[in-house]
Amino acid sequence: MTDQTALFEYLLRLGDNTLVLGHRVSEWCGHAPVLEEDIALANTALDLIGQTQMWLGLAGEVEGAGRSADDLAMLRDVWDFRNLLLVEQPNGDFGQTLMRQCLFDAFHFELLTGLTHASDDRIAAIAAKALKEVTYHLDRSSETVIGLGDGTEESHRRMQAALDLLWPYVGEMFTPDAVDDAMHAAGIAPDLIAMRARYDARLKTILSEATLTKPDSSYAQSGGKTGFRHTEHLGHMLTQMQWLQRAYPGATW
Repeated sequence: MTDQTALFEYLLRLGDNTLVLGHRVSEWCGHAPVLEEDIALANTALDLIGQTQMWLGLAGEVEGAGRSADDLAMLRDVWDFRNLLLVEQPNGDFGQTLMRQCLFDAFHFELLTGLTHASDDRIAAIAAKALKEVTYHLDRSSETVIGLGDGTEESHRRMQAALDLLWPYVGEMFTPDAVDDAMHAAGIAPDLIAMRARYDARLKTILSEATLTKPDSSYAQSGGKTGFRHTEHLGHMLTQMQWLQRAYPGATW
């Protein structure tokens, strides 16, 4: 029998990753460098928020405390969030945003592919639906990283700087803990160690085509997916994301 507490925590991780990244990407709405990118980023954000609704909705169902997806998104504080540190990092310039997206998309693609085979049919169904969207996300973000990395001298410099800045947050995605181990043992989650090999192979190809150099460091920031430690950026983001619900509790429209 699946440990329901671990399952709830795992579903929070899935939903919080897409919620936080979805909000981050939405911050580009009306500010992207060209109209086509503005629309593409807005659509990516909508996809991620839609996935959040499914993951957090299921989390509330598993918890059994009467909390909805909206409650879990808008009424928790920083220390209750279980997202990866990578997705809460600020947008920076356009190149940094797309590098963050690509690093996460490559992970997200492998994770969802594994989750489509989950022993829990509800999780497998959500993963299958999300995977269709994330396949497009990965194609787009990787192509953009390649185009900018192998573009002008300035775009190459910015993309390398973005990779160097964000690389320390990659390791957390593949560092299993008790929740990951419990979900893998229950036949729900894929093996993160095996996933890392596929991720590295894919990333090697992308970075090679982008003429970018992977940082020679194995150091990994941690604490986000356990809630033990978040960066200061998440708190600032939540004050914007949650302010309406906080100011007018129970408001509907």
